[in-house]
Formats: sequence, structure tokens, C-alpha cells
Amino acid sequence: MNGQDEQTKADIGWLRHSSTVSLEEVNNSIRIPNKARFWQKFFAFAGPGSLVAVGYVDPGNWATSIAGGARFGYTLLSVILISNLIAMLLQSLAAKLGVVTGRDLAQATRDAVGIKTAFILWILSEVAIIACDLAEVIGSAIALHLLFGIPLLLGILITTLDVLLLLLLQKKGFRIIESLIIVLMATIFVVFVFEVIFSKPEITALLGGYVPKFEIVTNPEMLFISLGILGATVMPHNLYLHSSIVQTRQYKRNKEGRKEALKFSVWDSNISLFFAFLINSAILILGAAAFHGIGLNVTEIEGAYELLSPTVGIGIASTLFAVALLASGQNSTITGTLAGQIVMEGFINLKISPWLRRIVTRLIAVVPAFVVTWIAGSKGTGDLLLWSQVVLSLQLPFAVIPLVLFTSDKRKMGEFANRKWVKLLSWLSTVIIVTLNIFLVAYILITGHELG
Repeated sequence: MNGQDEQTKADIGWLRHSSTVSLEEVNNSIRIPNKARFWQKFFAFAGPGSLVAVGYVDPGNWATSIAGGARFGYTLLSVILISNLIAMLLQSLAAKLGVVTGRDLAQATRDAVGIKTAFILWILSEVAIIACDLAEVIGSAIALHLLFGIPLLLGILITTLDVLLLLLLQKKGFRIIESLIIVLMATIFVVFVFEVIFSKPEITALLGGYVPKFEIVTNPEMLFISLGILGATVMPHNLYLHSSIVQTRQYKRNKEGRKEALKFSVWDSNISLFFAFLINSAILILGAAAFHGIGLNVTEIEGAYELLSPTVGIGIASTLFAVALLASGQNSTITGTLAGQIVMEGFINLKISPWLRRIVTRLIAVVPAFVVTWIAGSKGTGDLLLWSQVVLSLQLPFAVIPLVLFTSDKRKMGEFANRKWVKLLSWLSTVIIVTLNIFLVAYILITGHELG
């Protein structure tokens, strides 16, 4: 145990004492000033929240939110709101687990369940990450097609080249990656503020959309899209990611240091997720304002691009839409790679070169995207985007339940264990997620539902 770990097992029952650390190459690498004002320390800790928020505005969100807005108007804004509140709560728990115990969620799960069960959970996590990567591949390819006329099949192949971009960034340091993410997020945010203003949404109906309606549960089509939004908003791999990257800061590994790190990490996460909430709301609002109730059944990104400028009345609207989509796809590819590395090392303690990890993950996603596009064209890629988000939603319980269990256990977390009201909200969120997923699976099995 090193000098900083003076707080012993009596204080924290699950404090890591081994040499294994999460994302070893960047762990404890970013300096935190000892004597500084609140905002100086906040900006030193800020960054991981932006990487987490990226996963909440990836191209999969675009497909589900556009479909939800075009089909049901502003009704599903309440789903985005609830999903984002759940995300804020769960990401704060992920940050707490990483800061307090020195474990990421994958490592903690392996320690708790053993290597055999951990191997199964690793496979499930990889499926979710591949589903997310699939959305990034398709989204980037669509953006290249819309902006430059590049055929979708060629665009899908070109997306494999972002491996080189990521490897270059990794050599420049973790702060460079965080800075790029923030710039791309800001680009997406500004674009959608512009788009929403010129789409002239109906403000009363828009605000009313944030009030939950029972119809969302009783209408199978609404429920299906809602689960896609939930899966695209509360991302399972983001829980693994967040519990790891909060450990990149050089906070003191003692009681006071952990309290300070946890406070700033939660601030960072909530502010970043609030901006992700605004972006996701804007996408659905744009879909509702531009396409709902005017006889246009727009459920795919390409359709939205083609009809956006004529409907909104601004020639540049479609181009900006495609630029934001490209930024979204490139943004998400960075966090997907990091999450893949974290779950592989955490669950099965297997370390491979980052470049090999990225190529393998991207190729696994490229193959189904290429085949579906070849067979079904753009219609197939649209359905594939929506279904990838449903896969993410189905994976959620396998990440959420262990997270809530671990952070609620005083034997593992000491005085940092969840308070009663946090436990209540955490388990309520878990029940909502699991129940909705049961409905989804039952509905698909009984009806053989196909989206489209």
C-alpha cells in the first residue's frame, strides 16, 4: 500500500491494494492543483464527463429521436427527460465506484462474481459496444454520403480509417482527446440550436411533451421507439468508461482526496449530460417541428436530410445537419474504443495493443453494416441503427444492477456507500429499465415486430 493509501480497510472495505489499475497508460496522469479556487479545480477535473456525454449523442440517438419526433410529435420528450435523469444518477454512481475503490465497473464485477461469470458478462458487453460501433459506422457513412456524395458502401469502408486518427490522439495525451471531444460536442450543440430556432416549434406543445403520458406504455409503437431512446441515452458501456476515466486525475487517494474528486466528478458529469440532454431534445424537437403532422413519414436520417431544408425553409439546414452527424460519429468512435479496452482488461484481464483492439472492434461492426447496406440499401441501415439501440437497451441491466449493488454495499464502499434516498432512486431506475426491457422482448417474441 503506497503513502497516499493511508485510509485502510477499516474505512473502505474494497480499496484496491494490487498493482492492477484501470487504463494503466493514463491512470493518475493528469495533475490537480493543490491550492486553487473552485473553478480552477473544476476545470482540472472536467473532461471525463464530456467523454461520457458523447455516448448520449451518437448517431443511434439521431435515428431514434428523429423517428420519435416524426411519428409522435413532442410526446417522447418526456422519455428523453426521464432517461437523462436516470443517466445522471447512474453515471454519478459509476464515478463514485471508480474514485472510491480504484476499480472500474468491469474489474469490480470480476472481483465479485469470479472469472467464469465475468467472461459471459464480457461477451455481453462486447455485443453492446459492437452495437454502438455499428451506429457510429453507419452514421459516419451516411454523413459522408450526404456531404460528398460518397456511396454508402464506400463510406462504410472509409470509416475504418478513423483508427489512425484515434491512435494519433492517444499519443498526444488524454487531455488532447478530451479537448477534441469538447470541440465536437460544441459544434453539434450550436448546429442544433440553429436548426431548432429556424424550425419554429410550437412552444406550448413542446413544453407539454416533457410531461409523461400513459400512452407511451400502452402504445406498442411508442414503447418500441421509447426503448430505443432509452438504449441510446443510458449507455451501458458508458458506465464502464466513466468508472475508469475518473481515475486519470491525480487526486489524493485518501478520504479527503476522494471526497473532493467525487464532488468535482459529479459536477463535471451532470453539466456535460445536461448539454447532451439539450442536444437530444433538439433532435426530437426538430423531427417533430419539421416532419410531424404534415404527411411526411420521416424515420431515417437520409430522409430527414433531404426534406429538412425544404420544410424549414433554410437552404443550409440540411448541410449543417450532415456536418453535425459526421462530428457525432467521429466523437463516439473514441469513447467506444476506450470502453472496449476497459471491459476487456477488466473482465478477463486481457491486454492487447490499442491499435489491434480498435481494428478488431471496427471490423466486426463494418461487416454487418456492409452486408445490410449491400442487400437492403439505406432503408436497411436505418433499421439497423434503430435495432442497435435496442440491443444497447437490453444490455443495460447487466451493467446497472451490479453498479447499484456495489455502490450500496458499506462493506465495499465504507462511508461512501449510497444513502437511503440514493438507493431508492437507483433501484427505482433499475426496475424501470428492467421492466421496459421485459416488455420489449415479450412484444418482439409475440408479435414478430419489425420496425419500419
